[in-house]
Amino acid sequence: MFQPLAGLKVIDLTQVLAGPYAAYQLGLMGAEVIKIETPGTGDWTRTSGSLPELNARRMGIGYLTQNANKKSVALNIKTPEGLEILKKLVAEADVFIENFRPGTIARLGLPFEVAKQINPRILYCSISAYGQDGPFSARPAYDHVIQGMCGIMKTTGTLDTGPQKVGAPYVDYATGLNAAFAIVSALHQTRATGEALHLDVAMLDTSILLMASLMTSHLTGGWTPAPSGNEAWSASPSSGAFETTDGLLMIAANNDRQFRAMCAGLGRGDILADPRWADPKTRARNAPALRAELVALFLTDTAAHWETVLDAAGVPAARVRRLDETLAEEQAKVRQIALTMPWNGGASEIHLPTLGFKVNGETPGPTVAPPELGADTGEVLRRLGYGEEELRRLSAQSVI
Repeated sequence: MFQPLAGLKVIDLTQVLAGPYAAYQLGLMGAEVIKIETPGTGDWTRTSGSLPELNARRMGIGYLTQNANKKSVALNIKTPEGLEILKKLVAEADVFIENFRPGTIARLGLPFEVAKQINPRILYCSISAYGQDGPFSARPAYDHVIQGMCGIMKTTGTLDTGPQKVGAPYVDYATGLNAAFAIVSALHQTRATGEALHLDVAMLDTSILLMASLMTSHLTGGWTPAPSGNEAWSASPSSGAFETTDGLLMIAANNDRQFRAMCAGLGRGDILADPRWADPKTRARNAPALRAELVALFLTDTAAHWETVLDAAGVPAARVRRLDETLAEEQAKVRQIALTMPWNGGASEIHLPTLGFKVNGETPGPTVAPPELGADTGEVLRRLGYGEEELRRLSAQSVI
C-alpha cells in the first residue's frame, strides 16, 4: 500500500476547494489530516452539491469530493480557548495549511511568525488567490474570477463567441495539486534542516503557469495569443476539431508523418498526390483548400467511426465526449480515476477521486469516508489531554 506520508500530521485550516484538495492529496498518501471546522456550520461546501438531501445533512457532494481520509474537529478559533487548542495542535504537527485571504490568519492570531515559535520545524502553507504580497494580495477571488484575470478566457472561445470560461473549476484543483507538490517537496528540506518554512501558493500564479509556453512566448517575443476556439495549437490544417454526422472529432495530425498516416488510413492517397499538399510548406500555403477537403470527408460518417479508423492508422484522434461517456469507458475504469467506497454506515456508496497515478500497478485512493462535522473532536482533544468534564464545558461554551 502506497503510504509515503504515514506518520505525518497535517492541520487543515482550509475550506471550499483548493486548500481541502491539497490536504486530501496528503491524506491519500497516508498523512493524518485533522480538518478544523467552525462548530455548527463547518466547511462551506458541506451544503453545496447536486443532491439536496446531502446538503441538508451538511454532507454535500462539494464537501465529500475532497475530504475523505481526514478527521473533523469542530473548533471555534475566534475564541481565546479555541485558538489555544489550535496552537496545541500546531505544536504537534508537521504541516499547517490555511487558505484565508492574506492578513486574516494574522488577525486570528496564528501567522507564520507565531506558528514557528510554537513549532520551530513547522511547514506552513498559505493558499490564496493572488499570493501573500503584491498590490492584488488582499483581493478575494474564486476560480472563475481568476480565469478572467489570468488570460485563459481570452484564448478560449472564438472572435464570434468572445471570451469563454473553462467549464470546470480547474484553477482550484490545479492550485490544490500545486500546493500538495510544494508541501511534499518542502518536507525534504524541513526534515533535513529542522527549520520552519512558509510556502506561499497562489491561484493566479498556478493559472498562468498552466499556460507556461504562452507566457514565455509573450515575454520573450511579444506574441499575444488570440481566441483559437477548438483549433489545435499547431495551427495545422489537419488538426483540431472537425464536424462529423453526429458530433465533433478532435484530430492531431500535426507533423508530416502523422499527416501521411492519416491520409493512408482514410484511403485518400489522392490528397498526398496533390502537389498543393505534397509537403508541410505547400500544405501551409494551401491550408484553406486542404481544410475544406477534410471537412467534407469527415462529414460523411460518425465521430466514432473516424476515431476507430484514425486510431488504427496511428493518428491521435478522439470523439468529443460528455463526462459521463468518458467515465463509462473501460479505460477510465481500468485507470481507477475514481474509487467506490461505502458510506453512511454502509447504507450508501460514494465515488471519490484517487491520486491520479498508479504505483506498482495500483491506484492509491481513499480508505476512510469523509467525516461528519466534528466527528473526531473528542478523540483529538483527548489526545491533547482534555478530560470529559473539560470537553463538556468547551461544548457548552460553543468552543467546540
